[in-house]
Amino acid sequence: MCKILHIETAIDVCSVVVADNGKVLSVKESYEPRVHASMTAVFVKEALEEAGLIFKDLDAIAVSKGPGSYTGLRIGVATAKGLCFTLDKPLIAVDTLKAMSAMYLYSHPELSPLEYLVPLIDARRMEVYGCVLDQRLNYIEETKAEILTENSFMVRNEIPRIVFGDGALKTTILFKNHHKVKIDNFFKHSARGLVTLSLELYKCGKFENVANFEPYYLKEFLDNTPKTNSF
Repeated sequence: MCKILHIETAIDVCSVVVADNGKVLSVKESYEPRVHASMTAVFVKEALEEAGLIFKDLDAIAVSKGPGSYTGLRIGVATAKGLCFTLDKPLIAVDTLKAMSAMYLYSHPELSPLEYLVPLIDARRMEVYGCVLDQRLNYIEETKAEILTENSFMVRNEIPRIVFGDGALKTTILFKNHHKVKIDNFFKHSARGLVTLSLELYKCGKFENVANFEPYYLKEFLDNTPKTNSF
């Protein structure tokens, strides 16, 4: 059996899940704003207690690595690294956009297998972090920071796709002429989305160097604002 603690703080949700060989044993989470700093460690303790486990029972710690909120990522990764150092357990880092997509598939088993997934994380103004994935979570468009236009994330636009995440609302008007695009503004992410992906990484022995690991911030944006001379 493989017992993994999962931490998701990269976006709006603060979520902790304990799973054993891919089976979820406990979930503790909140969608209240700015609770990551105060609640992550509390949720770790409560999730373990609910699962009937203690820290030494864990086989690994998994964390959502980004892209996402700078502060949220720092909190989640610092918590995961601290646990790994203390317990001498391996660290597993899961791509946040892939975790969101895995969660979306878990929550929507009715999806046509032909539809692409477009997870978007709100950054600022009309900017998002996003990518395009098929339902095997293979990249159709790689993860990037994007200033949204009507052509964003539209490679192979003849294929139907679902746009979701807290950046999806920004696309409502931009994508209105793309008739094969569905926009879901009600998606709720969770550390449940990390479970299957972390187990695959564990079985492959794909662990991070705990001392050197840093979150994937993806902060660089193209600036397309017209430049003016200043006097």
